[in-house]
Amino acid sequence: MAVVKEIPITEIEGLRIGNAQNKEACTGVTVLLFDRWASAGVDVSGGGPASRETPLAAPLTADNPLNAIVLSGGSAFGLAASEGVMRYLEERGIGFDTGFAKVPLVCQSCIYDLGLSDGRIRPDAAMGYAACVDAEKNAPCCGSVGGGTGATVGKLFGMERSMKAGLGIHAVSVGHLQMGAVVIVNALGDVFDPQTGEQLAGLRSGDGQGFANTCEEMYRISEQREQLDPKLANTNTTIGAIVTNGRFSKAEMNKIASMARSAYARCINPVGTLADGDTIYAVSLGEVSANINIAGTLAAEVMAAAIQKAIRFA
Repeated sequence: MAVVKEIPITEIEGLRIGNAQNKEACTGVTVLLFDRWASAGVDVSGGGPASRETPLAAPLTADNPLNAIVLSGGSAFGLAASEGVMRYLEERGIGFDTGFAKVPLVCQSCIYDLGLSDGRIRPDAAMGYAACVDAEKNAPCCGSVGGGTGATVGKLFGMERSMKAGLGIHAVSVGHLQMGAVVIVNALGDVFDPQTGEQLAGLRSGDGQGFANTCEEMYRISEQREQLDPKLANTNTTIGAIVTNGRFSKAEMNKIASMARSAYARCINPVGTLADGDTIYAVSLGEVSANINIAGTLAAEVMAAAIQKAIRFA
């Protein structure tokens, strides 16, 4: 019988992870740096993504290796963090060689965290650079750190009835195949343990003593023809990345990213709405031969575990 063994994500060679954050402003940056060829795919299932260079991972673009993925707060303002990541990589001679300059290839996705604290302070180039410096230690942790510093869930009725979430990281090995997930959970919906059905976080009841159910509240609102606060329309997003030492093409990594999306459906309800910008990147860093169906199934498992850690460590 195959044994799935939990491992530190830092055991995946060619990957370094760093965080930087502003605790007072409740926002931050998580960066994944790749030290070797990184064939990448992406799955965007949410209706309102804030992203940069994400088409680099799409199946119809050139198969150029990514140098980094940035997951941050700040909504579209936070896209400025990639400038610092590019500067860090350029200083070290890392990037796609155009013949005239080496241009770092950096994809980024952002969560909306402007409503938790001081929304005038967002991740910038300096914070992106600091996250890269932190990646030199390669000692990432889960919780309210990095891009997950300002993450929350259960926001149907605003921040008053929401709960804190954060950054989750989980990795496993099956034989020689390694699979890891990094995720920031900032969902409109509630978060569940898919094994037991237990609600871990989400919309709180009106008296603050327990949970309400976001889906049931949405249906009630529809039945009674009430109106939701329009400010809640685009203030959520769950963003993450799958990283493996399996050898897969860009097209195959796009399929693995789409298979990993099932973890969102297992753990978050509702999910993938127009009020979410849900995105998953998937990156191949190694040469281990593996079946794509097995790898995609495993990717969903590690992503589900990372989502739960994002809640439990917050």
